[in-house]
Formats: sequence, C-alpha cells, structure tokens
Amino acid sequence: MKRILVLHGINLNMFGRRDSSHYGHLTLTAIDERIQALAAELGVQVECFQSNREDELVERIHRALDDGTDAVVINAGAWTHYNYAIRDALEILKVPVVEVHMSNIHAREPFRATSVLAPVARGQISGFGVLSYLLGLRAAVDLLEEQG
Repeated sequence: MKRILVLHGINLNMFGRRDSSHYGHLTLTAIDERIQALAAELGVQVECFQSNREDELVERIHRALDDGTDAVVINAGAWTHYNYAIRDALEILKVPVVEVHMSNIHAREPFRATSVLAPVARGQISGFGVLSYLLGLRAAVDLLEEQG
C-alpha cells in the first residue's frame, strides 16, 4: 500500500478559528478526517502531521527519506512564502511533492503569490478550501500510478 505524508505548517492548527472567508469553517481535525476518508477510498495510507515549529516539520520531512513515504502533500502555511529550510528539505526527497493551499494565494496579498516551495513541487493546488487537500491527495496518487 502506498504511503502519503500530508504536512500542515504553521498556524494551520487554527483552521476553524481563522478567517472563514479564506479558510472555511472546518477544523484541522475535520480536514484530516476527510483526507483519511479519501485515502481509504483510494487504497492508500496517509499520515497527517502538523507543526508550528520549523525544526519539527523539517525533521518529519527528513524521516520521510527512510520511512517508506511514497509522496508528500504539503500546505506550509505562511512558511510557503519564505522558508528555504523547508524547501531544501523537500528538495532532498526523491518522491512527488504536491503543494496545496486552502485559499487562492494568487488572489490575496502580493507576498502570498510567491512560493519558495513551488520549484521543488510537481504542482500546486490552491483556492478550493478543503478540496485543495483532496485534489492534492488525488494528484499524488495519480503521480505514483504514473511511476508504476
């Protein structure tokens, strides 16, 4: 069974309490439940991991090198726009990386349109709320199927 790591970055534990016009009303727990439900339908195993600490997120990415992770779906939150340590950790991976965002980062403040993660990701999905995560998971599974 393929293993996919879903990473949630800084402040994303506050889903459900943040600006609902950008992030909706679902909590991170509810989002993870939807991700797990889709994973079961798709026949893949998913681990969801959230941290507000850069070092913890980087360490989890490092562990993905050797723990059987086949793909990564990441919403790094605000770290997307400036965190080169996370970018460099993702670049080490030899598995597909899919970047996702709940809000349309290209329709918001100008600084949000820049992603330092995009060059090391296979693609980016944004603006669809929780569906961004679900589309990201589907994309990761499709990428793995293409690889054989």
